[in-house]
Amino acid sequence: MNNKKTLMGSSIILAMATSLCCIGPLLAIVAGTSGLASNFKFLEPFRPYLIGITGLVLVVAWYQQLRTVAKKEIDCACDTDEKPAFWKGKIWLMTITVFALAMLAFPYYAQSLYPKQEAKGQTNFFASQDVKEINIPVVGMTCSGCEAHIEHEVNGLDGIIMVKADYQKANAQIMYDPAKTTRDAIVNAILKTGYTIKDQ
Repeated sequence: MNNKKTLMGSSIILAMATSLCCIGPLLAIVAGTSGLASNFKFLEPFRPYLIGITGLVLVVAWYQQLRTVAKKEIDCACDTDEKPAFWKGKIWLMTITVFALAMLAFPYYAQSLYPKQEAKGQTNFFASQDVKEINIPVVGMTCSGCEAHIEHEVNGLDGIIMVKADYQKANAQIMYDPAKTTRDAIVNAILKTGYTIKDQ
């Protein structure tokens, strides 16, 4: 039974580690320390291996769970009122499995969890005649959660009209009012998230 607990605990830890590079930025924004988010991006190259190990651990845990139940039924055909502990049962293992799958899929729905934030300059967009558009190459984004992290940070600046980060293209496209903010301020906001900017 101790081995089963170890497998269940391992699957939770592995599943969380698999998506920690995406969970970290969201937790950092909630905590108000967005610069800490980059501390977890080192895990991204290991994600495929962590997914595989998580799946293997869950398969072994389910195999042991189902084998233990079958063995008890064979060993004892007598009726017993003794219920197994909740932590050792199928319901708990099912809960862990669902949680692990939710963590593995986190990068695909992370952006929907970020607080909705409109760019501060959108309301005065047509008032300014001098609007600049820049394209900044950003290194380190790995999922839509990373995009949302950068967009959230840049949208916090005055004079931002539009920001669209794209992890596949490794860039952030930004429209802003140069009377209210500067390219340097935008670059600093991106750097504050922990991602780096190419050729800087």
